[in-house]
Amino acid sequence: MDPGHLSLVVVIVLFALLFDFLNGMNDAANAIATVVSTRVLPPQLAVGWASFFNFLAVFIFGVHVATTIGKGIVDPAQVSEPMVLAALIGATVWTYLCTEFGLPISVSHALIGGLVGAALVKAGPQSLIVEGIAWVTLFIVLSPVIGAFLGVFLMWAVFWLFRKWPVSRVDNVFRVGQLLSSATFSLGHGTNDAQKTMGIISLVLFKAGLLGESFYVPVWVIVSAGAAIGLGTLVGGWRVVRTMGMRLTKLKPVGGFCAETAGAAALIGTAMAGIPVSTTHTIAGAIVGVGSTVRLSAVRWGVAGQIVWAWVLTIPASALVGAGAWEIMELLGLV
Repeated sequence: MDPGHLSLVVVIVLFALLFDFLNGMNDAANAIATVVSTRVLPPQLAVGWASFFNFLAVFIFGVHVATTIGKGIVDPAQVSEPMVLAALIGATVWTYLCTEFGLPISVSHALIGGLVGAALVKAGPQSLIVEGIAWVTLFIVLSPVIGAFLGVFLMWAVFWLFRKWPVSRVDNVFRVGQLLSSATFSLGHGTNDAQKTMGIISLVLFKAGLLGESFYVPVWVIVSAGAAIGLGTLVGGWRVVRTMGMRLTKLKPVGGFCAETAGAAALIGTAMAGIPVSTTHTIAGAIVGVGSTVRLSAVRWGVAGQIVWAWVLTIPASALVGAGAWEIMELLGLV
């Protein structure tokens, strides 16, 4: 490999890790919002707790999602390093803007949108794997519904099981329970989200001929992507935390436990099946489901509407920026 080509690969890997860091910042809200809003852990300790389990996740549940992202969205034969860089630029720009405005988004949507936009202007619609995109998109749409259903189910089950307990005792039990549920959700978050970046990096390495004959995810990629998302969570996107943990609805420890447990179950189950779903959609759905079991007015539906609009715009906005980045690189003679 000539030095120029190797330099481009290094730039893409570094940009992918920056994207993973911003992923951790935006999705810090997913991992810690409920445990902070219920005052079970102070914010600084909560992000450290979540960061540790984000990093640990990839060593427990494998890399099924990374393989899906690496081979299931765009035809590998059409992928080039500049195209991947354009996709990462699209996803990174949108993720950064939403984090600055305190909007929790689906980083899955952003990355897939960036890939689709760059692939369309580079090689046309035939470069897309329609079945893979449809499968992923279906579960991104279903994830808030699954989260809400599981959140409601768990709240009803807890209400029934602990119906004779005094409120103060229930509160104390679930303050401890939230430590376990937040750790489990962070495992699910790391399992799903860090693997998206692992898939992108591994795809670039494979196309550059650095992985040999077969596609796989190297250990150093697993470690670096897990560390980047953990560090992003440690830094935290506090505006997003306030939106998810304090503005959407008011939770007690029992509600936080049910929301986190519901989200974790959905994330880990889909990750084991190799389906990259939206962490944000899943936990937002679970929080809304839990809040609505108290009363529908407990959910601030105006805030929920703002979040949904950010979700709707994520794929087209990321695709547009990704396509624009490709066009600029083409004008500069970089592709």
